[in-house]
Amino acid sequence: MVRFRNIVLYFLAISFLIACKARVSLSGATIPPEAKTISVAFFTNNTSLGAPSLSLRFTEKLRDVVSQQTPLSLVRQNGDLQFEGFISDYNVAPIAVQSNDQAAQNRMTITVNVKYTNSFDATKSFEQNFTRFSDFDSKLNVATEEPRLVDEIYRQITEDVFYKAFNNW
Repeated sequence: MVRFRNIVLYFLAISFLIACKARVSLSGATIPPEAKTISVAFFTNNTSLGAPSLSLRFTEKLRDVVSQQTPLSLVRQNGDLQFEGFISDYNVAPIAVQSNDQAAQNRMTITVNVKYTNSFDATKSFEQNFTRFSDFDSKLNVATEEPRLVDEIYRQITEDVFYKAFNNW
């Protein structure tokens, strides 16, 4: 009888712990416990420069980050938590000049305007510009380097967006 009672208490304790668990992802993100879905709208390219694929690449990168680092279901629109926005700046400019007035280094800079809406806590919602850059040797062709540079910049920006939304920094 004592053994049966211990087994029942064990299962009750486990059930209680499961029911009371906090919603924290593997990344350490704090997610509202009532949130079940997240949506990432298509980010448009409002710049006059850059590859036409910039919008799609950023949108997909942000979708990948939130689906891999949260337990939320990704939905097309009207998620409990929502991301939307646009690419507001894309620029390549010289940053280091050699003695012969030639650029030694160039910098690619991308700015993305992100609006995050938390349906459960409006104080956690925000709209903010996120800017990151990557430098490269001026002897390299921008067109050939662009995929690698954009990937690196988008990795940094999506990390910034994720931490702002889910770790409130």
